[in-house]
Amino acid sequence: MAANLETLKSSLRIDGNDDDELLKGYLSAATSYIKQAIGDEDNVPGFYEIKDVSNLFETAVYALAGSYWYYRTSITSNAVNPVDLVVDSIIGQLRGLYNQKQDEVDNHGD
Repeated sequence: MAANLETLKSSLRIDGNDDDELLKGYLSAATSYIKQAIGDEDNVPGFYEIKDVSNLFETAVYALAGSYWYYRTSITSNAVNPVDLVVDSIIGQLRGLYNQKQDEVDNHGD
């Protein structure tokens, strides 16, 4: 299951459709950011569909997209967003899992 607009809106307590396009952009940006921080599926096919990975990945996407929503008007170099700790922690976990799966793929290729 991929991150979706309705779940993001529910988590942010947003009713209505006025900001749907903006929120879709935040979901897309968050998804891209996190995949670039971890690794793409070219090296580890199906990585983001693994159940435990999928759950962590979606949590990070929703947290980052939510951060983009809450802090959309004023982002400064001095601002510290608590969600960054959550996203960074999950990215660290997913990088470790990604590296394990990449080693498995590489070892089967020998």
